[in-house]
Amino acid sequence: MVSVIERTAAWLADKGVDSPRLDAELLVCHVLGLERLQLYLQFDRPFSDSELAALRPLVRRRGLREPLAWILGERGFHALDLQVDRDVLVPRPDTETLVDAALEDIPEDSDEPVYVADIGCGTGAVGLAVAAARPQVRLYAVDLSPQALANTKANVERLGLKDRVAVLRGDLLDPIPESRPIDWVLSNPPYIPSADIDALMPEVSTHEPRLALDGGPDGLDIIRRLIAQAVPRVRRGLRVELGAGQAAAVMQLLREAGLEDVRSWADLAGIDRIVGGVKPRSSA
Repeated sequence: MVSVIERTAAWLADKGVDSPRLDAELLVCHVLGLERLQLYLQFDRPFSDSELAALRPLVRRRGLREPLAWILGERGFHALDLQVDRDVLVPRPDTETLVDAALEDIPEDSDEPVYVADIGCGTGAVGLAVAAARPQVRLYAVDLSPQALANTKANVERLGLKDRVAVLRGDLLDPIPESRPIDWVLSNPPYIPSADIDALMPEVSTHEPRLALDGGPDGLDIIRRLIAQAVPRVRRGLRVELGAGQAAAVMQLLREAGLEDVRSWADLAGIDRIVGGVKPRSSA
């Protein structure tokens, strides 16, 4: 097994994969049905011809820089193991900061329902992580993409959250009926400037859906529209993910829209990744 992993890692490294050894191990685990700890305990295990035949096309796909999560069909995110389908944005560790920012504002010990809208839900990662951590949360998961909504529905079923989640197709907050309350709006919207997308790593530029990436000329087109829609409707506040260098501009947009306590949250790399604000009490 060791030689197969080493050869696979070397081949992936030659293709420009940034974590070739880890990816090789995860692909082998996937084919053999093992956890990584079990892999280390069975390094001397030989591969059968059928196992090698199953591994080769997966390695080839990774060498073409297809996202690993698409190949494995799942991804760990926050405290969840999520199904990740092809043609849906892969949840990233940076986005866990958005979940943490939301959980700061939703007490663990409250029984009062809290209505959360996850706008541009993709796999459902953000909203479902919040709902899984806070049983009082009632979630609207919204996306334009049918593939994303199918993936979210699969994860709702997987996590047993069907009784607390409404999966809705439409643009931003449009599909949420005006009569329904919204306490918090959370979003990981498209925020990459259009001209920058082709220069990103192939996993993103070649494979991931442009609808989930392209934020217009300065990356803020969707964020501007979201703020304009969300602030009049939300009862508590807004938390939104953005790209490096965009925090100051988006914080100013939130202030201009009338939100208070506007602040940012840094990701593990120290980049201001999330910004948000709250509704003034007099207008909430």
